[in-house]
Amino acid sequence: MALVIVLMGASFAAGYASHRSPGTTPSTTSPTTSTPPATSTSSGDATWMSLFPEPASATRYASPTGVAVAFARHVLKMASPVARAFQQGDTRSGEVPIQANATGPVSTVLVRQLARDDSWWVLGAICGSLQIATPEAFSTVASPLRVSGRSTAFEAVINLALYQDGSSTPLATGTAMGGSMGEMGPFATSLSFSGATSAYGVLVVYTRSAKDGSVLEASAIRVRFS
Repeated sequence: MALVIVLMGASFAAGYASHRSPGTTPSTTSPTTSTPPATSTSSGDATWMSLFPEPASATRYASPTGVAVAFARHVLKMASPVARAFQQGDTRSGEVPIQANATGPVSTVLVRQLARDDSWWVLGAICGSLQIATPEAFSTVASPLRVSGRSTAFEAVINLALYQDGSSTPLATGTAMGGSMGEMGPFATSLSFSGATSAYGVLVVYTRSAKDGSVLEASAIRVRFS
């Protein structure tokens, strides 16, 4: 069981790191820890790491593209996501490039077959324009949650939303200023929240279209509430 968790965490970390800019150093001031919980939903499984579907959900997806598109629609809030071809990693994992529209920027959804029924699950989402340094994926967080990284966006504005499992209403939302006009720049902000009743949640950092305000691209990570 421990081996499964370590391998899955390493798989996500490797994929995440490959999309980060050289020289980006995570802040050491965030009140987080990257120690994962030593629990799972079934033997040989680690669905607690899944952003989508949620571990308690009975919904299952038979294909990596199917789960990535559903995740983009329901969690990232993209109205009509478009999927590119699945990119195989190892025998049970890979990436699905997702766009909010046919010409939009790419958000890469990281997927893996986690359950013994060979269904597909989402472990995170990353994009080059929105790079989350803190908190780290799968870390334990508390309020106020410090979020930092590097970004570029229209008029430098990025958006943040923190969700707990079982709710489509965010525990907290916010904005931050980073780089603009294609130039990456640092961003940092804090999200204050209360009332988390689930052990796990999702942090989404995203940008909106200057044309119609729809979600354009996003990065998302799994977090655990202290």
